[in-house]
Amino acid sequence: MSLMEDESKLVADCYAKGERTGMIRFQQLRARALMPLLTLLSRLRVTANHITLLSFLSGMSFCLVWWLSHSWALLCLLLHVLLDGLDGPVARFQGTASARGSLTDSMCDQVVVTASMICLLRDQHVAIIPGTIYIFTYAMVVAFAMVRNALEQPYSWVMRPRFLVFAWLALDLWFLQRIGWNNTLDYFLWICNVPLTIKMGTGFFAIRRTLDGK
Repeated sequence: MSLMEDESKLVADCYAKGERTGMIRFQQLRARALMPLLTLLSRLRVTANHITLLSFLSGMSFCLVWWLSHSWALLCLLLHVLLDGLDGPVARFQGTASARGSLTDSMCDQVVVTASMICLLRDQHVAIIPGTIYIFTYAMVVAFAMVRNALEQPYSWVMRPRFLVFAWLALDLWFLQRIGWNNTLDYFLWICNVPLTIKMGTGFFAIRRTLDGK
């Protein structure tokens, strides 16, 4: 059995059907590119759980550092993103990849998404309505994606724009505000909220139909 065939059976995660094949191929490419680092981490007895914890802590640090320095807070998010892309390769390299680990990783990511947006709302860097809708719809889409995969009724595609939002926040702080373009993050969140709301709705009705046996 090939790696791709084996990985395709792990469906109780938040990935859509349309992106799974590409995701698995990208995982294989990352594994080859990161082989020296993965070998070193294994020799140091660093596990995927350690990486997930560090990623979570660096993401949550954004909420503390934001009040001291926006630039350093963004660096915390960057570290979070980099580490978030490492725990999976470590788990697969060490043969410890599991649905439990995937759930833990998704939960940590969602907490960081929620906490960082609440921080921006508290500082009035983001308006209440688009920020709140983003938090809610993002969480629901991720949850519905996992439920639909477990029911073997996956999304054809799904949007999880947290990296785009993080990148736009950096662009907003380091460039757009300096040239007088204010509140652009609000507009960007509205752009993200439209497909998130649509996918939340389609996900709900798909699950409802499945539970009704229709």
